[in-house]
Amino acid sequence: MLTEDGKHLYVSYDEYHNLIEKLALRVYQSGWHFDTILCLARGGMRPGDILSRIFDKPLAIMSTSSYRAEAGTVQGNLDIARYITTPKGEIAGKVLLVDDLADSGHTLQAVVQLLRTNYKPITELRTAVIWTKGLSSFKPDYSVDYLPSNPWIHQPFESYDSLGPDKLLEKWRV
Repeated sequence: MLTEDGKHLYVSYDEYHNLIEKLALRVYQSGWHFDTILCLARGGMRPGDILSRIFDKPLAIMSTSSYRAEAGTVQGNLDIARYITTPKGEIAGKVLLVDDLADSGHTLQAVVQLLRTNYKPITELRTAVIWTKGLSSFKPDYSVDYLPSNPWIHQPFESYDSLGPDKLLEKWRV
C-alpha cells in the first residue's frame, strides 16, 4: 500500500509473493530461455529462490551490500563478493540476474559490468527486479512495478532487522 504522500510503500507477504509471480510471468511471456538464475543477496534471494523453483533452474548467489547504516536505510559504499556460489561449479550460458529492486541503479549496473567483464562463460545476461524506481539509472530487462515517486519500500520481512536474538527469546519465553 502506497501512502498518500507517496514516500512509503508498505508491502504484505501476500503482495510480495504475488509480485514475484508476476515477475515470473513477465520473464516467461518474453519467450527467453535461460540456464541459471543469479540472485543478489540479500534482496534478490527471496525472488531468486521462488523463480528458481518456478522455472526449475539452478540458483547461484552473489553477495552485494550497500545499505548498512541506520538499520539498512542509508546507502553506503557498494561491496560485491569476489565469488559466486553456484551448484554447477562455474556460472555459464544464459543467466537471469535477479534482485528485489532497481533503486539508484548503481548496484545492478556495477554487477552487470563486472559479470560482462570477468565472467566470459556467460553468453547472455538479462536482469529482473520486482520494483524499478523513477530515479534509477539502470533499466532492468524485466520489472513488475515502476515507482516514479521513489518511495521507501517496506518489505514484509524487515521486522527481523531490529528483532535480534534477545528480543526473539523474550517473544518466545513461556
